Amino acid sequence: MSDKTALITGATGLLGREVLKAFDQNGWTAKGTGHSRADGRAILKVDFTKADEVEAVLNAVRPQVVVHCAANRFPEKVDKDPEAARALNIAASKRLAELCAERHIFLIYISTDYVFSGKEGEAPYEADAAPGPTNLYGQTKLDGERAVLAAYESAGKTGSAVVLRVPVLYGHAQSPSESAINVLMDSVWKAQNTDAKISMDHWSLRYPTNTEDVARVCHDVAARYLGTTDRSSLPRILQFSSEDKYTKYKICQLFGEIMGLSTARIEPNTKGNDPNAAVQRPYDCHLSTRALKELGIDVSTQDFKGWWRREARAFRK
Repeated sequence: MSDKTALITGATGLLGREVLKAFDQNGWTAKGTGHSRADGRAILKVDFTKADEVEAVLNAVRPQVVVHCAANRFPEKVDKDPEAARALNIAASKRLAELCAERHIFLIYISTDYVFSGKEGEAPYEADAAPGPTNLYGQTKLDGERAVLAAYESAGKTGSAVVLRVPVLYGHAQSPSESAINVLMDSVWKAQNTDAKISMDHWSLRYPTNTEDVARVCHDVAARYLGTTDRSSLPRILQFSSEDKYTKYKICQLFGEIMGLSTARIEPNTKGNDPNAAVQRPYDCHLSTRALKELGIDVSTQDFKGWWRREARAFRK
């Protein structure tokens, strides 16, 4: 049994599954938490809004590292149930941080590029750039960041918790709806219906990043910080992103090309946000990875087009 133990929250989700795998493959004892899909063995059932359940799992697993992937991460869902989103993204994250700080556990809090306003001309954003979320999801994640870092500061453990901001993610999904990128493949299939007419955003710039790459970075960050005696001088906010730049419409075109399917019935929408829409999207939240590079952490990413060609088993000459 490894003497290094990691606990991954949200380990049944799109990112959490890969983070669990990354620690496991690097010789750690890796345990996860889940809710509806917990198996009671590798994935323990924990309701993160119940502090006693969180405390019990920390006492049972005794990890050196917690990677906190569990979150309400879909902007429309957050908007429909703000209280549930605040309970998980802010209050539960704060309590987890307090419990981890008490136990000298290093914590990585997964956050989002949506903490930034994404106004034209502002990107790429450095980790210390002024945040300004355009929607409630981004605000809850920003408040979660601040709560986690403040909990460690209050406990005199500055440097033992870091925020890792990431953009929109894609990867091996159990269902396409797990990812705002994977689900676009469904749109391309729907566009094959003769009566289809699909409007697709061709305004907002996205930097789709593979969950396997994020998982590797989580492991490498944990190893780097745990290997440092005095962490107080290390950065508290890190950012990771691919450099692949697409609109959702461009991704649909790419999927059509890979699959040999027509995208003629998918129409580009260049209007940007509907001012009446509840969720306002940023234009460009590209994240700078400078802080990770300065730590000596590999920020390379898989090629978006190449990964999807392999995933779709569609190799073209």
